[in-house]
Amino acid sequence: MVKGIGASPGIAMGRAFVIPVWEWDFPDKIIDVSDLAYEFQRLHDGIRSSKHELEHIKREVSDVIGQEKSSIFDAHLAILDDPVFMNEIQVIMQKQYKAAEVAVREVIEKFIGMFDLLDDDYMKERALDIRDVGGRLLKNLLNDFEETLPPEDQPYILVAKELTPSQLARLDVSNILGILVMLGGATSHSAIMARAFGIPLVVGLEGKLPQPIQNGDFLIVDGETGDVFVNPADDVTAQYMLSQRQYSQTREQLQTIIGLPCLTQDGCEIRLEANIGSLKELDLALSHGASGVGLFRTEYLYMDRHTLPKEDEQFEVYRQAAERTGQHHLIIRTLDIGADKQLDYITLPEEDNPSLGYRAIRISLDRKDLFKTQLRAILRASIYGRVKIMYPMISSLEEVRMANKLLEEAKQELLSRLLPFNRHIEVGVMIEVPAAVAIADMLAEEVDFFSIGTNDLTQYVLAVDRMNETIAHYYNPFHPAVLRSLKQTVDAAKAAGIPVGVCGELAGDLRALPIWLGLGVEELSMSAQSLLQVKQRILNSSAERGRAIFAKLMACKTGNEIVELLAEFDSLAK
Repeated sequence: MVKGIGASPGIAMGRAFVIPVWEWDFPDKIIDVSDLAYEFQRLHDGIRSSKHELEHIKREVSDVIGQEKSSIFDAHLAILDDPVFMNEIQVIMQKQYKAAEVAVREVIEKFIGMFDLLDDDYMKERALDIRDVGGRLLKNLLNDFEETLPPEDQPYILVAKELTPSQLARLDVSNILGILVMLGGATSHSAIMARAFGIPLVVGLEGKLPQPIQNGDFLIVDGETGDVFVNPADDVTAQYMLSQRQYSQTREQLQTIIGLPCLTQDGCEIRLEANIGSLKELDLALSHGASGVGLFRTEYLYMDRHTLPKEDEQFEVYRQAAERTGQHHLIIRTLDIGADKQLDYITLPEEDNPSLGYRAIRISLDRKDLFKTQLRAILRASIYGRVKIMYPMISSLEEVRMANKLLEEAKQELLSRLLPFNRHIEVGVMIEVPAAVAIADMLAEEVDFFSIGTNDLTQYVLAVDRMNETIAHYYNPFHPAVLRSLKQTVDAAKAAGIPVGVCGELAGDLRALPIWLGLGVEELSMSAQSLLQVKQRILNSSAERGRAIFAKLMACKTGNEIVELLAEFDSLAK
């Protein structure tokens, strides 16, 4: 067994089809000055062909994975229009008299090298986008490249060193049982597409396999745990065949509880809401019985494009989301970029520690024009549903007051344009840094609700970079310090009489249910895939027992003790 990183859940079993690595292996070709015009024409013809192909791919996949996720290919089109990228190619051609494909190869390798040197997983994965676009352009320049494709009408597990979005889009996904990728991470564009297609995916296997996987090898892929088996023993195969059947049966059984009230066995109600980044995800969440949206990550409206979204464009998305959630509330988080979420068209400063730097509300308060455009769009959508506004990464009262001042300015601007909006829209804050926990009682007097972001809260409380694999074992959301921070936050909210929800990964972690029952948290927001599993656990649980377990948890001195107690509750609730 080999351990990778589970990036898209599910169990896949089948024969491997390995995508061969295409190396840009062709000799340098020096041209005569009289051939420059011809080479430039070849370059422009190759660019035009590449754009047409990308536009065709985008149209094809948008019907399956939705318009929002298919916008991945807008980022690829933008690379072909990037003046810096194209100027670098033309300068090599003009000054060094190199053929178009040679100049393109050198610029691709230069840009990939620059991205790979950055200590940022998100930016490293954008190097794959450069490789994908550059490879497409080279293929159109060379003409004679023959791509190895899998056999038609034969299911397989796709194996690749790197997998680009356009490679995945070219394949018949109905035949892909699962995917293994040696390089890349869970935030890559290909991983996003795999999750949208519902294909189990494991990444990060580079250097872990005792020998390369060959075409025809029998594989077992667990996209939840990251476990991979190559030509396993019969007993392992039998075990996973049983697990696969159970997984399918469980998914079918969970569908039967969609319409049931979300109550514990002793009558405690917990609202299960969704974390979304697009309308497509909202539709999926509602089909899984979500009682509204606890977190709309608006940064995805800004990503994979080359200009800021305008007010009307944002308004249209927020309006549709508000209408679809109906009587349930829709909590829209204002732009949360920086750190691992970068925008190509906004230059952010290079920082030694971006997680503690220029990000989230700090950017919004600095870029008031950008912030107020978004606030106006949210306000305009507020008359179409129960819309609320939430500010990310708040660490002081001053930030809340400054943000609210800009919100009032946005309201006045809409009044001057005679545009309707909810003048009493509720405003809340994310509790995700220790400073916010320490002044939670003060913040509770200024806002209408709290939402606890457990991912960042754990990171900052424990001083552990959650993107750093070297210290990943220190990242423990069940650390006593995290538990105390949660209690302090919830106690402050209850004392002030405002609601408090949880929207981090811990909300969807089945083990954490006694924590929420013990604290009296009534709103949990999570991915659509987690909703029904958590609901089933709630239906089989007792709030009274959860409170009893929580009292013991608060006396625990180590994370291991906490996990053991939670496992005891878990075994009784199954």
